[in-house]
Amino acid sequence: MSKDEQDKTSGVDPRYRAPALEKGLDILELLAAEPRPMTLTTIVNSLGRSHGELFRMVQVLEHRGYIEQDGSNDGYRLTDRLFSLGMQQPRTKNLIEVALPVMRELAASVCQSCHLALHTRGEMVVVARMESGEQLGFSVRVGYRRPLMQAASGAVLYAFQPDDVRQRWEAFFDPKPDADELAAFRAHADGIRERHVELTPSKFVAGVTDISAPVMRGGIAAAALTVPYLKKLQASPSAKDTALLVRQAADRISDQLVEGDSRV
Repeated sequence: MSKDEQDKTSGVDPRYRAPALEKGLDILELLAAEPRPMTLTTIVNSLGRSHGELFRMVQVLEHRGYIEQDGSNDGYRLTDRLFSLGMQQPRTKNLIEVALPVMRELAASVCQSCHLALHTRGEMVVVARMESGEQLGFSVRVGYRRPLMQAASGAVLYAFQPDDVRQRWEAFFDPKPDADELAAFRAHADGIRERHVELTPSKFVAGVTDISAPVMRGGIAAAALTVPYLKKLQASPSAKDTALLVRQAADRISDQLVEGDSRV
């Protein structure tokens, strides 16, 4: 079913439509959901449009730097331009500016890297990281994202939200969890809310324990501060001690955000 047909069946008011803009947004959302580059033909078929409708739109998006062509298969993929635009928001910039010095101290004290993650459409996305000074360690790159239900930082972000926000976020979950899975995730999040810290084996990297705590702003989690803890042979804080230091660092960032907001 084409986009126009979907709009007719869903009762979308034509007064609030901008067809050219919608085509561009459809392309961006499609590419954002695909891990591999997509050719123009694949994009056309996926969106139920014609080559004539989308050819110029793809050219404009590429010219403006929102998408780029992959040399190996002539497919298109997203660039980091949208991510960069989001990072320019004053509240996000202020959060990162406040967090980085604290993250530097945390990385040095626990001999591990750390990163800061935000929520976006049912996923967590890493917006800042700090490497440790150790020769051996594990870190997560900026821009890394995972569904909330699959990441410690995602569970922390979800845990410290009011019920109405949780419900909005759940609408973005992909794949959709069944009733039992969702109930278990909600209960786990409530436990995190009581502990104020998450400490759990990584679902993706053997030997790594994810330790995460909320950065609070206005009574809700604005971000999650996480250490992907790698057990080492040399003397270094235990996972339990690291969890305490992560929580204290997240609280320090939260306190500074409150102070910064009060001066605005």
